[in-house]
Amino acid sequence: MSDQPRPIFDFDNHYYEAEDAFTRHQDRKLRSRGVRWAEIDGRRRLLVGGRVNFYIANPTFDPVAKPGALFEWYRGNPHDQTIVEAFGELEPLPAEYGDRDVRLKVMDEQGVAATLLFPTLGVGLEDALRDDPEAAVGVFDGFNRWLAEDWGFRYQDRIFAVPYIQMLDPAGAAAELKRVLDEGAVTVNVRNAPVPVPGGYRSPFDPVYDPFWGLAAEAGIPVSTHAGNDGYDALVQMWEPSGAESSLFRSPLRGIVTKGRAVTDFYAAAICHGVFDRFPGLRLASVENGASWIPDLLYRLGDAANRNPGFFKTHPTETFRSHVWVTPFWEDHVDELVDVIGSDRLLLGSDWPHAEGTKQPIDFVTDTLAALPADAVEQIAWTNAVDLLGLDIERAVGGTR
Repeated sequence: MSDQPRPIFDFDNHYYEAEDAFTRHQDRKLRSRGVRWAEIDGRRRLLVGGRVNFYIANPTFDPVAKPGALFEWYRGNPHDQTIVEAFGELEPLPAEYGDRDVRLKVMDEQGVAATLLFPTLGVGLEDALRDDPEAAVGVFDGFNRWLAEDWGFRYQDRIFAVPYIQMLDPAGAAAELKRVLDEGAVTVNVRNAPVPVPGGYRSPFDPVYDPFWGLAAEAGIPVSTHAGNDGYDALVQMWEPSGAESSLFRSPLRGIVTKGRAVTDFYAAAICHGVFDRFPGLRLASVENGASWIPDLLYRLGDAANRNPGFFKTHPTETFRSHVWVTPFWEDHVDELVDVIGSDRLLLGSDWPHAEGTKQPIDFVTDTLAALPADAVEQIAWTNAVDLLGLDIERAVGGTR
């Protein structure tokens, strides 16, 4: 590899939502059923469905952690720090976290030719609306309208903001998908989770969702599944029903019980519930869920095929490799993953500018991908993303496109 890597396509960048991201276009009829701001004990807090939401400790994002602040903490925590200590000194909210033109200039400096932008706060609110599907439809319709205005679904063929689709209301999900596709979205985001319904749950691959999956397949766009609030904290409550948690403290058992669990279950359900048989053109992209869960899932899928002869139309491990793309964590052993699913199914996702991500997006190339051959790096850092998204864009920065 050269000392100056080529510009990259970062499949996982983030913005920090403006304070009116959920309120600017929200249907006023929702009132307390939707998203509102309130001052509680001298702090600005977010109310979702009439309840204080704790997904983000400071939903104003000012001040905010520096990019990659937790880099060493995730690489073995050599300084024996708590997560609060590892976050270090916060900084005032930089302009590039909320302004797309400033962001383009920063991308030029970083060597990022193009990027997908996912929510920071937005991936954590669907679960808070689980008892009110109608409100969820209204909340995320308004959010996606804000997103189109402030960032754009295809801004200068370099910034591709990703709309969020709630799955609590199947008809609403299909309708919102059609609307954002008509406005130019190149992918959409759903959460890795079973869907809460009165009295229990249902699979997002139940045929009631076929209009959504069928439209995605027909349009030729991948559906992204970015990590967020997947509702699996309920599993921790089975073991620690009185455990007190906050956005900055999680029980050690939580990580052990839930790490990789929701994404594993989601993709297992996708295959076992036959969504790829019904829609052979459907493609999914797992984003910011890491990839260490994949070998075990493939083993389980193979075991299920052996124990249930004739159940699967195609061997489930082959179905996974044919229909699923993945962004590994920067701390994953990507060379081992290449042997498991191939470099043509991996995507570069830096998680910038979050504290959990790399300090600079290009670090993913110079650090995480350093041991790979040049052709594999080229696939992961550029080719796979533009091919998956069906884009015809130039790989250049600095206004020379």
